[in-house]
Amino acid sequence: MKNDLLLPDFSLESHFSKRCHGLVVGIDEAGRGPWAGPVVAGAVILPEDHGIEGLNDSKKLTALQRETLYGQIVEVADYGIGIIERDVIDEINILQATFRAMELAFAGLKQKAVCALIDGSQRPRLNCTMETVVRGDSRSLSIAAASILAKVTRDRIMIGLSEEFPGYGWENNKGYGTRQHSSALDKLGITPHHRRSYKPVQRVIAQQGIT
Repeated sequence: MKNDLLLPDFSLESHFSKRCHGLVVGIDEAGRGPWAGPVVAGAVILPEDHGIEGLNDSKKLTALQRETLYGQIVEVADYGIGIIERDVIDEINILQATFRAMELAFAGLKQKAVCALIDGSQRPRLNCTMETVVRGDSRSLSIAAASILAKVTRDRIMIGLSEEFPGYGWENNKGYGTRQHSSALDKLGITPHHRRSYKPVQRVIAQQGIT
């Protein structure tokens, strides 16, 4: 229960800024688990005097809160966003695609970060010092901000795709494996945005003889 009460702060940023003598960036991703759509990463260099209230792990916020915070983050922070599409995910696997999205997000920064705080326990290849932070979006304000940028960007993409491919419920489930999504796969088949390397999609491909 104690970990669930964690609120992100600037402690890690302050520590590694002094240790590495420079700017610290927080990096997080959204979309490793869904059956469809891209994986998206955000990278944020958040100024200590950012003045934004309510930053937290994107999963603990409502869609409206995330959208509001997104606008505030991009106003005051240096940020980058990396998007890796479904075909690349299927080609190199979701972990490597996530790393590539993080690398693209990092490359999109205008300033040079000397240290990156990476949410989770695994790290991409970045030209700086890296520190992995388990549950980082609940501990670091920069990672929390990155999680919001990644989540909002991906949600917007999936809502857009739901208009092009109705019936799968992407406007609500964002490509995750809900009952509605599973039922739609059986009835409607797969789309160009479904991850063919994922087992639920492979099942439909096999059942329907899709090549």
